[in-house]
Amino acid sequence: MVARVSATLAPAPVRPATLPRRRTRLLALPEARWALAATVFFAIALTADLGGGPAWLYGPLYALSYACGGWEPALEGLRALRAKTLDVDLLMIVAALGAAAIGQVLDGALLIVIFATSGALEAFATARTADSVRGLLDLAPDTATRVTDTGEETVPAAELAVGDTLLVRPGERIAGDGRVLDGVSEADQATVTGESFPVVKRPGDEVYAGTLNGTGALRVRVERDPSDSVIARIAGLVEEASRTKAPTQVLIEKVEQRYAVGVVVATLAVFAVPLAFGADLTSALLRAMTFMIVASPCAVVLATMPPLLSAVANAGRHGVLVKSAVAMEQLGAVDVVALDKTGTLTEGAPEVGAVRPAAGSGLDERGLLALAAAVEYASEHPLARAIVREAGVRGVGVARAEGFVARPGVGVEAVVEGAVVRVGGVGVRGGGVGGAWGEQGVEWGDGVGGVRGEVRGEWGDGVGGAWGEGPAGTRTEVPGPAPEDGESGCTTVLVTRDGVPVGTLTLVDRLRPEAPAAVAALTALTGASPVLLTGDQEGAAARVAEATGITDVRAGLLPEEKVDAVRSLGARVLFVGDGVNDAPALAVAHAGVAMGKAGSDLALETADAVLVRDDLNAVPAAVHLSRSARRLVRQNLVIAGVFITGLVLWDLVGHLPLPLGVAGHEGSTVLVGLNGLRLLRESAWRG
Repeated sequence: MVARVSATLAPAPVRPATLPRRRTRLLALPEARWALAATVFFAIALTADLGGGPAWLYGPLYALSYACGGWEPALEGLRALRAKTLDVDLLMIVAALGAAAIGQVLDGALLIVIFATSGALEAFATARTADSVRGLLDLAPDTATRVTDTGEETVPAAELAVGDTLLVRPGERIAGDGRVLDGVSEADQATVTGESFPVVKRPGDEVYAGTLNGTGALRVRVERDPSDSVIARIAGLVEEASRTKAPTQVLIEKVEQRYAVGVVVATLAVFAVPLAFGADLTSALLRAMTFMIVASPCAVVLATMPPLLSAVANAGRHGVLVKSAVAMEQLGAVDVVALDKTGTLTEGAPEVGAVRPAAGSGLDERGLLALAAAVEYASEHPLARAIVREAGVRGVGVARAEGFVARPGVGVEAVVEGAVVRVGGVGVRGGGVGGAWGEQGVEWGDGVGGVRGEVRGEWGDGVGGAWGEGPAGTRTEVPGPAPEDGESGCTTVLVTRDGVPVGTLTLVDRLRPEAPAAVAALTALTGASPVLLTGDQEGAAARVAEATGITDVRAGLLPEEKVDAVRSLGARVLFVGDGVNDAPALAVAHAGVAMGKAGSDLALETADAVLVRDDLNAVPAAVHLSRSARRLVRQNLVIAGVFITGLVLWDLVGHLPLPLGVAGHEGSTVLVGLNGLRLLRESAWRG
């Protein structure tokens, strides 16, 4: 079991290990600048065209729109031709030029603008993913202090080798994965394991690169090459998953290739066959261009996009940011859900769950809380902040403390109103029979009916309360967490005054109030209970699982083990998480959802959707909305297919006038677009 002592040691906020912010601006990308230029020229030309302006005014503007938005896909299409492949991008360029050749300049320019904008957004998403991966690698410090036979030297972290000994000073980030040789401190390793509270580190304990050291100094032996550290592996997993194409995407690309070839071949045939049988050049060309326009996949594309984009907009109004239409479609296809614990099902920040004064201490709850808050006031440790915050919420006045001292792995002390007050760790409640206490550094227990935990001479039976031995040999009963509290995985701190225990404070990572209802809704939607995947301890995971109705619990997972767990659940898994350690699982899942407020930068960038308000009830609502969008997509594809088939047959068998062909093509586009807009209604979300 990983030990966690609730001593106030690490000078860090609750979740300090966030990624350095690296942000590529949209207009920094050439694709975005060209798309913007094409859109501006098109808008000016359209205004002049519809306003009755002369052709010499709007004609060159349309041409500039064609050039700005079409040169890059045209170049890529030519490169694809050189590689003996054909894609829809080139087909759209040819269709746009063909439309211009027969006088439909506006339609062709609109097609160009749509494709240019799509390419810009794709480039932007790729750049932001690269930003987040670089920011993740920046968690590990650039340099490290290496201990040598002659003293110390500062070296680049990338040059560390297995077997090197590092000196990690208080408040520094650990430069390499390794094991503690000497020293006692705490490390905030939420970025790697997702644990709610800082973890005490003693000789023999493992530490990870990029995690934050507390106030104690550590000597660490490097056990992994920097390129093989946990943080580096997380970055590699994210990059690998980002490059991996989903099966649906592979299928679409195969269909796209065949469709593009088919339309080109058919257009050439429509032009050449009548010409061979004596038709005049103008009529043959007009029929071929009409065929290319009515056979173009614009209606199919718009049959898909309006429902999905309407669903994206509706979800956004309700606090769910879905990053793309593809992501919205994927949400509705999931058949199993995996959930992180810390920061996802729980709030990810410690709170005071119970204040228990000792019998005969002369203190009530407010008095004990005031005493502890006075000592903890000078600390930046998350547990200390929770105690001080609770005092503020209850309106408890905090006395001034003097001589504040933090003792790594033990606790803190200060003089309050002439008395030496210490606040130190009793331990983390384990999952043993009868509410046993698990091993917590120097704390230990047999885990049967009630166990004792030694904390600098204090003894506890783990059931009715903890016993503390005062300096004069007196014994004082200090209530501990009662077995009926069910606070498995909680952290308890002991408060002593002049060596005499005066009470305990229990801190918990509180469950989100909506978590049980959200789990039940997801179970109803998918037909299977969600799975809990966490890097935290088994006791803490079991408590959350029991409270939310989850039966499948997998605890103590490192990031790569979460990835394996997600993959083992099947091909269509929805993963919901918040931390850096969740990013690889978010990337490999069929769909990933990140918590917006508590989420790390990397998780937010990797996920397909973000809960802006951290409301878990929005997850099942978004899945339901996505399924509604998928149904409308199927309806629209049928409508678009019927129109395209009818218009193509009309053009081939009879004589389809170009204006009627354009009207039918555009009419089908409008029809499926309006059908998709139904998902903008409030009832679509509530349903």
